[in-house]
Amino acid sequence: MIIIVESGSTKADWILLNGDGSECKRWNLMGFNPYFHSSATVEDALNSHHEIAQYAHDVEQVWFYGAGCSSDKLNAVIGKGLKRVFTRASIHVDHDLKAAAYATYAGQPHIACILGTGSNSCFFDGQTIREEVPALAYVLGDEGSASYIGKRLVADFIYGRLPKALMADFSEQYDTDKTEILQHVYNQPHANVYLASFSTFAGQHTDDPYIQALVKSGFDQFIDIHVCCFPEALAGAPVNFVGSVAKAFEPVLKACCEARNLNYGRTQAKPVNLLVDYHLTVKQVLSKPILS
Repeated sequence: MIIIVESGSTKADWILLNGDGSECKRWNLMGFNPYFHSSATVEDALNSHHEIAQYAHDVEQVWFYGAGCSSDKLNAVIGKGLKRVFTRASIHVDHDLKAAAYATYAGQPHIACILGTGSNSCFFDGQTIREEVPALAYVLGDEGSASYIGKRLVADFIYGRLPKALMADFSEQYDTDKTEILQHVYNQPHANVYLASFSTFAGQHTDDPYIQALVKSGFDQFIDIHVCCFPEALAGAPVNFVGSVAKAFEPVLKACCEARNLNYGRTQAKPVNLLVDYHLTVKQVLSKPILS
């Protein structure tokens, strides 16, 4: 059996495949990010999941793509936790950016972008992946992402700058204040996920002019920094997106691309299904040797 995982910082999609490539099970779990989670956290979370524990001994390959998995050292954090659970499996850990590139690849060179809890981009020609500028995470970067939107929302809430109707809705929905927000952001772990959780509010008010302007500002920054840096994008290569934020505000995103004469391609909220197809048809994981 084979497991393929696409993990952000907030949540992860897991698909378990039978030996013939057919789907056996799928799970939606917490996301594992080596910047915030230890090998022990990965091991404990998976061992506490009854169905995963049930199938663990039968799994022969695990292909895990996750936020923060951008170096051998960071990948090893996740890999060690996975290996302790899937003891018979060959473990492959790589960046979620690579998953985005694979999932949205349609046979021609393209720009793959992530707009989820965080944000990032790369160029993929079918063989190699190239990044032009680094992702700086939620404090310095993550332009256009859920954490960016949430950060802007809570700041304007505390400043009293939200429009009156939004201020009332926000106060009623979250029942929070400056003290609680600052405690979460500065003194508790996973501040990026906490901030990103407020982007749901933006998704509930997609037609509000304030929300539209906030999202557009983030998308403009993302495209100017993380897309226009690629000469291939300026020359007409398709620009594709994955992530919940990209899908929720797709019309705004498309308009931002068109304003810069970029070739907007497609947006996929959850890339895991396309990722499975790529592994079966391109990587041909069913033909890989099974460890004993």
